[in-house]
Amino acid sequence: MSDWKTNLSGFIETLDKIADKIRWRWRGKKGYKKKLKIISYLGFGTDEKLFLRGRVIAEKREIISAETDGKRRNLGNFFRRFTTTEVPFALVRASFENVSIEVSADDEGYFYLELSGFETEITDALFREIKLELLSPVPKSGEIVAAVGKVIVPSKTAKFGVISDLDDTIITTDVASKLKMLFNTALRNEYTRLPFEGVAAFYKALQKGTNDDQNPFFYVSSSPWNLYPFLVEFLRLNDIPCGAVFLKDFGNHTIFNSSDHSTHKLENIEKILLAYADLPFILIGDNGESDPQIYAEIVRKFPERIKTIYIRSVRQETERINDLNNLIAEVAKSAVQLILAEDTEFAAVHAAAEGFINTSELENIRLKKKMDEK
Repeated sequence: MSDWKTNLSGFIETLDKIADKIRWRWRGKKGYKKKLKIISYLGFGTDEKLFLRGRVIAEKREIISAETDGKRRNLGNFFRRFTTTEVPFALVRASFENVSIEVSADDEGYFYLELSGFETEITDALFREIKLELLSPVPKSGEIVAAVGKVIVPSKTAKFGVISDLDDTIITTDVASKLKMLFNTALRNEYTRLPFEGVAAFYKALQKGTNDDQNPFFYVSSSPWNLYPFLVEFLRLNDIPCGAVFLKDFGNHTIFNSSDHSTHKLENIEKILLAYADLPFILIGDNGESDPQIYAEIVRKFPERIKTIYIRSVRQETERINDLNNLIAEVAKSAVQLILAEDTEFAAVHAAAEGFINTSELENIRLKKKMDEK
């Protein structure tokens, strides 16, 4: 990273920490005027262990977008998402079946928990629900602050899992250009931003597999957690399979640091693979940043766990394509195919040939792609 980017990144983070300390001292004396709230992010787990992340914040009112919102309102909502009042070091109790634990949030209000040792009947239900209660701080009103965290547990019929990027893989973002990325993110919302053509149909076909297998999805992105509600609603509105989402804390999010981006993705993909030791995976990303290199590193560490890698071609520079060809040759040594796909239909045809989806789904994917193009 160049010196000016490093200095700017460090300066912004320093200012953020100073502002946080001032706010913490003030709120410690005066309390929180806004309503305290526990936000839970969709987690993942097995019949033996559940993983859940969340955040404690104080907010005046919920941010709600509409299809009719203009650029000014979208920009206002964008800034509100990044100026949330976090509740540092909040204490949260998590309960599931016969197990209850207490976890402390960090200085940005984020908490992470792992639950195990519970006694529950194994069912085919897709979700497990964890009860969450805020123990500290206590609202001035004395009311109980509670929430329900949901965790996805893959079906026993699953044949493989899918780990997918979000930006420029599912949703057009232009992450290679920071200005275009900022425009797309700040001035549009979940209603006005569109997925790549045919993605929803292709992902639903992968989820279904060849025999309604209910293959699980996981989304790993370097977008900040502040955008979680937008991203989840975007998936729902566009009928894209829901799944556990792995994002980043904006407080540690340096927009110029590509190595930080790689570390974040590698760590979370490894966490998913280790949680489901008996499940192979398909990896889906794009060549806008470093997904091919990250996925190649995963193949080096877990050569027997990856079925195929699909990379959406969004950048055509000769140097980038040459680097990708070298990675394709390297990955092939582990009997893993890295497929550079110009569009969703190309990836779907390969998936059908490999037996990941039914060939009968191809016509539907083509049709949906044409509808999206219109």
